[in-house]
Order: sequence, then structure tokens, then C-alpha cells
Amino acid sequence: MNLYPALTRYRVIAWIVGVLLIVLTVGTVIKYTADNETIVALVGPAHGFLYMVYLVLAADLARRARWKVGFTVLVLLAGTVPFLSFVAERVVTRRVKAQAAPEPVGTAV
Repeated sequence: MNLYPALTRYRVIAWIVGVLLIVLTVGTVIKYTADNETIVALVGPAHGFLYMVYLVLAADLARRARWKVGFTVLVLLAGTVPFLSFVAERVVTRRVKAQAAPEPVGTAV
């Protein structure tokens, strides 16, 4: 099964959710230090909706790649911690590419 289309969808949404979460975190700091809720009011709902999309796309990739439940849960939660979605995206990409790579010729026993 070709995992690359599902991986590409996951990678795009992981980056979008990661960037929005960082912006939302900065907006939250501004909200409580400068009493300005503009960033949180604009970015919060967008991040919330796109995080749901992230969950669906990550779960789809997990199903296709046959990940264990524990790893899947960690990847799903990565969209809730600033910067962690970027780390998860790299780990997932390496794992999926290694899984999808053909076996080198002459290594079969």
C-alpha cells in the first residue's frame, strides 16, 4: 500500500497546526499581559478546527501504516503541545519512509 499520499496530508496539517499553536500561545501571553484578545479570538477557533482535521488525518495514516495504539496516541496528542507537532512530523516521516522503502536486492534469507 502506498503510504505517501496519507503521509503528505499528515505532514501539511502537522505544520499548519504547529504554527497556529505557536501563534495561539503567543496570543495567549499577549492576552494576559497586554489585555488584547485579538489573536486568541482569531486563531483559537481556527486552531481548534484544524486540530480536528489533524486528528482525522493522523488517525488515517496510523491505520494505513498499522501503528501501535501507544504511538498513535502520542502522535495525536502532539498537536496540543507547542513545537511538538514538528518533532512528531519528523519522527512519523522517518518511520513511514523506512516502512515504505523496498527491501534491498539480495538481502532476503
